Amino acid sequence: MPRRYRDHLPTRPTWRCQSCGIAWPCSAAKLRLLAEYRHDRVALTVYLATLQAEAGEQLTGVDPARLTDRFLSWARARG
Repeated sequence: MPRRYRDHLPTRPTWRCQSCGIAWPCSAAKLRLLAEYRHDRVALTVYLATLQAEAGEQLTGVDPARLTDRFLSWARARG
């Protein structure tokens, strides 16, 4: 029987993964996004910054610096 693929997407307004329930982007989402944007890290950063801004509006009381770490720090180009 084939395994069922589950997308690791954010659930709004909690910004938790709809598949595994942890803070989004979860590890699986990060891996998928890195693969999807492997040839355009700038586009990935713009996409994540857009989502971070949306999350910042919905997650009241969360330190913006923590959201930057959560959404962007892992996606920076290595090297």
